[in-house]
Amino acid sequence: MSLVALLALAVTGCGSGKTAGTSDGTPTKQAMMDEKQATERAQEVVQEAVAGMSPKPSLRPTGPRPLGECLADDHSAGERLQVSLTYQLTGVPGQDAKKLVRQARDAWVKRGYEFQGPDGDWSDPFPSVSMRTVTDDFWMTALTGVLDKTKQEGLAAISVTSPCFDAEESTTTDPASFRQTVSDRQAESRAREHSSRVYDALRVPHGPAQEGEGLATYREEGDVYAHHAWSTQPITEEMTARALDRARAHFESSGWSVRHVPAATGAPGILARNPGDGSVAHLAPAGDGTLRVGVTTPAARQV
Repeated sequence: MSLVALLALAVTGCGSGKTAGTSDGTPTKQAMMDEKQATERAQEVVQEAVAGMSPKPSLRPTGPRPLGECLADDHSAGERLQVSLTYQLTGVPGQDAKKLVRQARDAWVKRGYEFQGPDGDWSDPFPSVSMRTVTDDFWMTALTGVLDKTKQEGLAAISVTSPCFDAEESTTTDPASFRQTVSDRQAESRAREHSSRVYDALRVPHGPAQEGEGLATYREEGDVYAHHAWSTQPITEEMTARALDRARAHFESSGWSVRHVPAATGAPGILARNPGDGSVAHLAPAGDGTLRVGVTTPAARQV
């Protein structure tokens, strides 16, 4: 499974507890800036976090396309845009991931930025923290994706999202350059289709959308992935085990390769791969009793 997908699931599971903005956790302030200014400021916020880090990580860009439609706008036709930058902090031991997240938090606190929820749980080997800049309303998250739970090894990442700004202010030479390609849309369609079949197999009601859930397109080292994430309503451990059994039977009967993976609570989760189109599905029981589902589909079959 790509690290992009794992980090997307980590964001879905952590919950920032934000009290401002919209239900999907995006800043709503209308910014008087263009794409270039938004990108430069987002990069500045990232550098503020990593400049004094020890050990010194390398920044590996990943995540969604940097320029996209404003996620706070329902049924957007592209009138407003926003910039989102995500970097994995690579080149350091996995056991230092927690340290890097805390150092990012300390650097942002030093500059007077505000928390968008409680401070990180620093007793947790895989903490996360969400904050915002006070004067211009950029939102940022530092988090730890789990690489090896037994060894407490993780991968730190930083994401910064700008407030929305008018598309007319964008300096992009092609106004439609942020829009999806046919290949992107095909990958999203396949991800949704696989996700729908998982829903049918689980036979558990869909829960309210949580932060970080929904459909998104990600890029990693030139490859493009569609990722669809959602969660069920809270259910008992017995119901969870039965639902996972039904999901496993669905995957196996459809030719997916299936293995169990440790979960944060209760029954082990499921990691399944479709050999036909390279899609990966991850079903994970969460501490709140829900089942978290994520399906990642490459835009072109990976070899």
